[in-house]
Amino acid sequence: MNSSTDLSPAAPAAAAAPAGRPAFAPAVSRFAMIGVLVALVVLATALYPGFLSPANLRDLLLQNTAVGIVALGMTFVIISGGFDLSVGATYALGATVSAGVALSTGSPVLGILAAVGAGVVCGIANGTLVARIGINPFVATLGSASVISGIAYLYSSSAPFIVADPNFKILARSSVASIPTPIVVLAVTFVVGGVALAMTRYGRNIYAVGGNHEAGWLSGLRVKDLTASVYVLTGVLAAFAGTIDASRLGVGQADVGANIALDAIAIVIVGGTSLRGGEGAVWRTAVGLLIFATLTNLFYSLNLSQNWQLLAKGAIVLVAVGLDSWSRNRRS
Repeated sequence: MNSSTDLSPAAPAAAAAPAGRPAFAPAVSRFAMIGVLVALVVLATALYPGFLSPANLRDLLLQNTAVGIVALGMTFVIISGGFDLSVGATYALGATVSAGVALSTGSPVLGILAAVGAGVVCGIANGTLVARIGINPFVATLGSASVISGIAYLYSSSAPFIVADPNFKILARSSVASIPTPIVVLAVTFVVGGVALAMTRYGRNIYAVGGNHEAGWLSGLRVKDLTASVYVLTGVLAAFAGTIDASRLGVGQADVGANIALDAIAIVIVGGTSLRGGEGAVWRTAVGLLIFATLTNLFYSLNLSQNWQLLAKGAIVLVAVGLDSWSRNRRS
């Protein structure tokens, strides 16, 4: 099972390294993106002296809280051997439903609960299509993305829900011990997700399913249930991230989150989680998130155009996928 790369103590170097391969190569491969992050931070500090200021770091994390939460869910899906292109639509539905329900009932709490419930339904639908019916994840979630987006537009009548109630904005604009609540939520979800994936039987089973579905089934794992569960988890996280966006703006609308699916997938891949499944970790996604957040912050501070941002992000994703493929081929 491939998950041993991230879960187990490192084996003795001489035993772990294939013949002709340097003994330190596995460690270099495992932590390479941390080196990239450090290099980016050094570069950003040199080009923009205010980069490491508390105010800038706070803004950097706040701007990437929502996509980070979505990327956390995507980590589970990709490690399980799946893919979810519907998270952007679910994100928009969560934003729309939370604002719409809060506006109609006067209760922001009910709005959040309704949005999370919508995320559960979206996740169950995706899990059923992929795990029960057996549709390819790419095709299933591409189709469900269109359906979910259509539901969001129908629910909102293609118009934004504007919520004037200041309580609706508490989730995004309050603080805990002087730390903005969204950053606290991001940290807590990553810690909980990391522990669940690396230290529980459920997490080990997700790795097993992603490494080899058939072997997992033969060993007695409930492969279909496990596969379906990661889509439910991702749906919940995407919808909840949408509520944070709506709370921050005081508006819920169906046309948000257009690029969030691709950004989340890119973050997971850049962090080092393999697209082939069975290998990866939540800490890797945290590194990928910080790399993208640093790049975006640096580009904005230097007033570089969106075109350069797209070019740089695309190049990084291609390099990360290429390195993953090369590493896999070297080990096979």
